[in-house]
Amino acid sequence: MSEETKNLELFVSTSPHIRSEDSIPTIMYSVLLALAPAAIMGVYFFGLSALTIYIVAMLTAIAAEAAMQRMMGQPLNIMDGSALLTGLLLAMNLPPGSPWWLVVVGSAVSIILGKQIFGGLGGNPFNPALVGRVVLLISWPVQMTAWLKPTPLFSGAVDAVSSATPLGILKLEGAAKAAQFSLGNSFWGFTGGCLGETSVIALLLGGAYLLYKRYITWHIPLSYLATVAIFSWVFWMINPQANVSPAFHLVNGGLMLGAFFMATDYVTTPVTKKGQLVFGIGCGILTMVIRLFGVYPEGVSFAILLMNAATPLIDRYMKPVTFGKVN
Repeated sequence: MSEETKNLELFVSTSPHIRSEDSIPTIMYSVLLALAPAAIMGVYFFGLSALTIYIVAMLTAIAAEAAMQRMMGQPLNIMDGSALLTGLLLAMNLPPGSPWWLVVVGSAVSIILGKQIFGGLGGNPFNPALVGRVVLLISWPVQMTAWLKPTPLFSGAVDAVSSATPLGILKLEGAAKAAQFSLGNSFWGFTGGCLGETSVIALLLGGAYLLYKRYITWHIPLSYLATVAIFSWVFWMINPQANVSPAFHLVNGGLMLGAFFMATDYVTTPVTKKGQLVFGIGCGILTMVIRLFGVYPEGVSFAILLMNAATPLIDRYMKPVTFGKVN
């Protein structure tokens, strides 16, 4: 045996054999960073009360996580960023004038019923923040649809003014009235809506950062947005008097927030690329069905949760062929 052979050592370890430098905290805090532009725009357009909602939601999420981990005998791990992310996403899905108790209940529900009751991070079948939002929407519909007109900081405005959202106008007053909304205002954020959904440019910047860092892939966001565009375009072509353009649907509501930050959740979405395309297409179809034919003016939250429920089925039928297997 040569001297070189003697110096060679063979290390045999258990899986996983493929490792990454990206830990759970690294990814979670990176997503928080990606959400920062939209969160900041929420404070700019709706005032310091938006900042209060963010803080209350995140602190409640951490407290609920710590309490549940203690009760379930799990190691206390509240600073991995997952609870903070859930709290911030929940806050960004709330109206600007949400009372403090609504924020606390929603954030606690997101952590307890949306995450910890299934065993914690990695075990939840549904996006926790959307679980909290839907529970609030069903339980307190008045508070969850109390929209305010954006009043940018330093604009001199003192009192908050109620204002309907573009999708709400579309549902209640029709396409002609909704078409009067400026797409430019919706793109920048000068429209009513939830705290984190109104500024499309800020959400696109955050989404681009996640794509650049490869924390998400293009499959779900692109298939989701493309399906919404195609679906709305077909109805717009059939009857332009009763329907609005695809651009209207793309820049209004929670579509961008959902497509880049909630439909791409690792735990609740398919693992294969083909499965992710199916997931995104399903989200797009359900969103437009609810927007056009449902009672609610917005369908993003319900669409993503319904597709979360379908994820195990998608994974089952979209799993790759076993190596060496002949069809």
